[in-house]
Amino acid sequence: MVNSLGTVLDPKKSKAKYPEARVIVLDDNFNTFQHVANCLLTIIPSMNEKKAWDLTIKVDKTGSAEVWRGNLEQAELYHEQLFNKGLTMAPIEKT
Repeated sequence: MVNSLGTVLDPKKSKAKYPEARVIVLDDNFNTFQHVANCLLTIIPSMNEKKAWDLTIKVDKTGSAEVWRGNLEQAELYHEQLFNKGLTMAPIEKT
């Protein structure tokens, strides 16, 4: 008789990684620096004022900036909230 409780799981299979994603804000010609920084500060967790401004400046200078990376479901939420505030967003990038 086989004891099913003694079954050893393959660690490679049992540690299935949850999907992760990147949230990226794109540069546009209509959102102000203040609006972008405020949106990042209020929507993205653990965002501080300096980081929000640094990311806003990066968006302006390079055309885009990754503002958050993590769990896909949370990424979808933050992406939607930023989009609803009028920010121009890249499609969510799964990592």
